[in-house]
Amino acid sequence: MAPRDHRITLLGKPGCHLCDDARAIIERVAEELGVPWEERDITADPQDQAEYWEMIPVVLIDGAQHDYWRVNEARLRTALTA
Repeated sequence: MAPRDHRITLLGKPGCHLCDDARAIIERVAEELGVPWEERDITADPQDQAEYWEMIPVVLIDGAQHDYWRVNEARLRTALTA
């Protein structure tokens, strides 16, 4: 699967400094690899809040949890290019 065939989702909330850090890494990697990405505010969805509140930011790749709290750039790249 080519990197551009994946989709990254960042789950976070407003005012989260770790989410800001994760967003910067995801933006950089997604742009370099041509991977689409989106961001979801967990405060807008009760199910997301219940599932992810203690773990944000959470990174999903193709809907599956990849990372939480801190995003490792090298690990993200590897997951998208393997």
